[in-house]
Amino acid sequence: MEKPVEGNLNGRGLRIGLVSSRFNDFIVTHLVRGAETALRQCEVSDADITHVRVPGSFELSAAAMRMAKSTKYDAIICLGCVIRGATSHYDLVCAEATKGIAQVGAQTGVPTIFSVVTTDTIEQAIERSGTKMGNKGYEGALAAVEMANLLSKMEEDGNDIL
Repeated sequence: MEKPVEGNLNGRGLRIGLVSSRFNDFIVTHLVRGAETALRQCEVSDADITHVRVPGSFELSAAAMRMAKSTKYDAIICLGCVIRGATSHYDLVCAEATKGIAQVGAQTGVPTIFSVVTTDTIEQAIERSGTKMGNKGYEGALAAVEMANLLSKMEEDGNDIL
């Protein structure tokens, strides 16, 4: 059996788009910081990171799609936070944000990473934005670099992989 084809965490030369939500900014700010930290650790240059802010998690996919279609980015990371409330709004926003972000990657071929924290409580959101459950922004940035490298490698190797 051949060795599996994998990406790596070398971000040198990669152009990364960050799309973050202003809603629940007290959580999303920590996700953005986590993503930026991971990108720097992977040696992505600050000049190669573009950060766009949108009103809420529902709008993440529209900005991500525009960025992906521009062909300027090797990967896009979508960062947001949706906390359950007393109405069905939570379920609707989570479902549509998830579908929208997934469609960006599927339709454009640009890795589009879902780093939207979806929780029942604010305490859970805090845990996932930098405390005991890690930082989902940091994890998403690592996934973005790895996927950008993997798809680039697959493209270089051409028919040997496909």
